[in-house]
Amino acid sequence: MTQDELKQAVAQAAADHVAESTPVGAIIGVGTGSTANFFIDALAALKDRIGGAVASSEATRQRLAGHGIPVLDLNEVSRIPVYVDGADEIDDGLNMIKGGGGALTREKIVAAVADCFVCIADASKLVDTLGKFPLPVEVIPMARAHVIRELEKLGGLPQLREGFVTDNGNQIVDVRGLLIHDPKGLEAKINQIVGVVTNGLFAMRPADLLLLGTSEGVRRIG
Repeated sequence: MTQDELKQAVAQAAADHVAESTPVGAIIGVGTGSTANFFIDALAALKDRIGGAVASSEATRQRLAGHGIPVLDLNEVSRIPVYVDGADEIDDGLNMIKGGGGALTREKIVAAVADCFVCIADASKLVDTLGKFPLPVEVIPMARAHVIRELEKLGGLPQLREGFVTDNGNQIVDVRGLLIHDPKGLEAKINQIVGVVTNGLFAMRPADLLLLGTSEGVRRIG
């Protein structure tokens, strides 16, 4: 199977999970990225069953709206039973690196509100140790140089993502060269740097369920 076929398979499995596990009229949290886009396309078949969706980015909002799925502001929603999103890397403890698409802050906010976080990914994203994928850090622009110096002290090789601005009007610094053996500890440490909005480690709020696309079918982990 191609990578896109694996993504389509896990996206459909996630849509089936939503149909089976959420009440009629539920509001669904929806992530950002290529795998999440396949999920949005699969979710379109359920648009008369769900009450709408909370989007983690403007790109996701537009894709949902294009399918006729109502998009709600998170402040209008009291409960999200499930949030579905992809990952750039995920380990066997369901800790993740996310933010390759630059939507990490809004993704982290929606994940924090959701009762259940379902990660959908193809098998190439499952790793023993996080860190081969550069860790995104969203920063307030005026603090960029300070944050880069502090990230260097942690042993990383930070680099500004040139020409990119987040939906929140901030910048992204991608940190290479990290082998992350303590995801929760590093997530907290980076978030304490003044000027950091948040970073792409999802360890303090990891996934609850991983739907992993493999050549043998979709594996459920968690």
